Amino acid sequence: MGFDIRMPIGYLFTIYGAMLVLFGLFTANAEMYKRSLGININLWWGAVVLIFGLLMAFAARKSQTRIQQVRVAGPRQRQPASNAKNGLP
Repeated sequence: MGFDIRMPIGYLFTIYGAMLVLFGLFTANAEMYKRSLGININLWWGAVVLIFGLLMAFAARKSQTRIQQVRVAGPRQRQPASNAKNGLP
């Protein structure tokens, strides 16, 4: 099985996103958010990064599943051109 770069990228972003979300939740009413007009930047960007990481990991997992299905099924046999399409008997 080949190496899919989406898997480690997905896990990395998922971990960083989860850390940012947790930090944003624990510092919800902190003074540092006054500079950002009261918006909890860590929470919002953590959620964005977390979702991106989960999507990357899901895409990599789905790709691996598809590759395994193709290996089990074997290569497809090419169908000969049907004469019925050409109007021939």
